[in-house]
Amino acid sequence: MSNQLDKVRELIELRVQARSGGGEKAIEKQHAQGKYTARERIAMLLDEGSFEELDMFVEHRCTNFGMEKKKFLGDGVVTGYGTIEGRLVYVFAQDFTVIGGSLSETMALKICKVMDLAMRMGAPIVGLNDSGGARIQEGINALAGYAEIFQRNILASGVVPQISGIFGPCAGGAVYSPALTDFTLMVKDVSYMFLTGPAVVKTVTGEDVTQEQLGGAQVHASRSGVTHFAVESGEEGLALIRHLLSFLPQNNLEEAPIRPTSDPIDRLEDSLNEIVPDNPNKPYDMYEVIGAIIDDGEFLEIHADYAKNIIVGFAHFNGRSVGIVANQPKALAGVLDISASRKAARFVRFCDAFNIPIVTLVDVPGFLPGTGQEYGGVITHGAKLLYAYGEATVPKVTITLRKSYGGAHIVMSCKQLRGDMNYAWPTAEIAVMGGKGAVEVLYAKEAKASEDPAKVFAEKETEYTKAFANPYNAAKYGYIDDVIEPRNTRFRIIRALQQLSTKKQTNPAKKHDNIPL
Repeated sequence: MSNQLDKVRELIELRVQARSGGGEKAIEKQHAQGKYTARERIAMLLDEGSFEELDMFVEHRCTNFGMEKKKFLGDGVVTGYGTIEGRLVYVFAQDFTVIGGSLSETMALKICKVMDLAMRMGAPIVGLNDSGGARIQEGINALAGYAEIFQRNILASGVVPQISGIFGPCAGGAVYSPALTDFTLMVKDVSYMFLTGPAVVKTVTGEDVTQEQLGGAQVHASRSGVTHFAVESGEEGLALIRHLLSFLPQNNLEEAPIRPTSDPIDRLEDSLNEIVPDNPNKPYDMYEVIGAIIDDGEFLEIHADYAKNIIVGFAHFNGRSVGIVANQPKALAGVLDISASRKAARFVRFCDAFNIPIVTLVDVPGFLPGTGQEYGGVITHGAKLLYAYGEATVPKVTITLRKSYGGAHIVMSCKQLRGDMNYAWPTAEIAVMGGKGAVEVLYAKEAKASEDPAKVFAEKETEYTKAFANPYNAAKYGYIDDVIEPRNTRFRIIRALQQLSTKKQTNPAKKHDNIPL
């Protein structure tokens, strides 16, 4: 009996040892940097008492450079599963207190195990990154470990939601796992991501740059678009991951959970009848439109600081999770450019992969002109958004509020890209181009021959605008299903989504597509 109790006591002591990570001093150092430990993060992320840890007693196998004397139970990553709002989630959290959270062969095996379980069980995988990179002492074994993780990221893509939280350093090869996942989150002034650090940059290019300037949260949220969210603290980041998951299904065969709401389906929003200015060159705020039509005004924006001329994010309509894509007239007049096209295309493809209907709010004057855009490949990048909408088989509801011109009209979920329900406000201008540009092409000779070219252009512009820059010309051909009163927009979207809830549409059989990259 006593022998058995001794063994139980030994187990308890080993668990205490494993839970202490790299020891008290290392934990104190982590806290001094304003960072939580891996276990603290998991406790904040998951429902209380739901975490079931796996592989607590794993140790590394390296014997190079005296590593056999530096062993810690768990080997620098905490893995397992638990629940978020009662729904199963798999999680791994790198522990910076253990050898700087560096990735070893055994750490990779632990991470791969929970990723495999997530795929088998059809549940989201959340990775909390805080690591100095590959464990150099393990050489090629560490690199192989990264590659094993990346391969699983690739196979899990579009099957289960994958979310990466960057809560410390993430450099070198380590950056590719977050880059392969669906959503990435960074903490301002705490986390950073880059392929090569400031020292190497200085040596190779001569550039003097800090870690923050090179790969800080704000840089990646606003300039590169590498991260979808930049948060103020670890707590805010973990709460945001929980909130994000509430909009998503468990996997690609399920629907997102329905969220009860007391917001009436037929709530009228009279302000929308007057939100579009009489002057077509004057902006208005698309956030006001979004807030007015969704359930309870609650909108989770994705990529808020990147490509502000287009807005993407999640909301609910009558309790059902929906992805919203909207041009923003307040930023660059709502034009499409390289960054906006990439941002929206990625979001549309995510929604399509996970059965989330897409509502598109259109006010787009065209694509941004100039050599910078053309040399940067705006044609290819614009084609990504076009492709994403045309490929998507989820319910698609499009509302044109004001401008919808030329190629940009096509790209923004038009009827011919299999838009299911395409509505327009009476203020919609759907045409090949704006009146001014059109008459300069159509009536150039006539104006040149006249005594007053400006008068000719002005008269013809008025004529053209009346004839073509309206929703009724498109409605005449059935390209617009109905012209709706702006204040009824919420009701019409919800009715459309209810009708489309049983939609079934499949693309031709193929190994995979070849989206323009």
